[in-house]
Amino acid sequence: MVSVPVAPSTQVKRSARVSWQPIAWFGGLLILCYAPILYRLGVQWATDEDMGHGFLVPIVAGFIAWRRRDILAATPRQPSGWGLVLVVFAALEALAATLGAELFTARLAFIIALFGVVLYLGGTRWVKELLFPLLLMLFMIPIPAIIYAQLTLKLQMLAAALGEQLIEWMGIPVLRSGNTLQLPSQTLDVAEACSGIRSLLSLGFLSLVYAYFTDKRVWMRWALLAATIPIAICANAIRVAVTGWLSEINTKLAQGAYHEMEGYIVFVVALVALVIVHRLINLATKKTRKAQA
Repeated sequence: MVSVPVAPSTQVKRSARVSWQPIAWFGGLLILCYAPILYRLGVQWATDEDMGHGFLVPIVAGFIAWRRRDILAATPRQPSGWGLVLVVFAALEALAATLGAELFTARLAFIIALFGVVLYLGGTRWVKELLFPLLLMLFMIPIPAIIYAQLTLKLQMLAAALGEQLIEWMGIPVLRSGNTLQLPSQTLDVAEACSGIRSLLSLGFLSLVYAYFTDKRVWMRWALLAATIPIAICANAIRVAVTGWLSEINTKLAQGAYHEMEGYIVFVVALVALVIVHRLINLATKKTRKAQA
């Protein structure tokens, strides 16, 4: 019998098929088991403006994982029984959360189960390679209601206070009472939708995706994620100030479609600010390296 040598590229392709087949089977089973939870999550994405980015999260995370398929194919599999323990634990957590009507815990159980599947099939080295897309999946889960309410209230007050300062700098008299701004022409209420929590969640997700595709340094992802907090706060304060300024020109400009358009424009400005912060950090690191050299 004559043995025919197999090209290295063919070996990699076969290895990739063998490696991804169990993932596909377990992934399909997970989606089937968690279908009711995922369905309600999708409904919230479609109806909650704060979670509009939720549809993009699994798509982007899946694309990032798919880009690493060759690395996973070349990584020796070391299945761990602890992964199966995580899958069982996630199932019990989802059951208890469903019975107790605790949405966040039930949805988090799906992410824990994903970690368990990867650990069970590939071991810790696979978890390390897929850690970023797995953590990115957390952005598809809405913040718990208690934490959301506290953050929203604080951001409302902060946006109103900063907006008041900016409006005064514009030369417009303003009187603030809590989250209400009294202007000469009308009274503006900084509502929950204008608190900045919506832009903070979406901007945080986009900052990690942007850093992943434009910068290989892992620490840069978390640096840009941290930068989204002041950027979102400042951008929302600018939106409040611009709304107050436009209301003095025409009260209709602070309402309806005009107000929504202002929100989209300010969000684009926040994205541009994020890119500028990235370039400034790169510039600072280059100068530091030159100084050290």
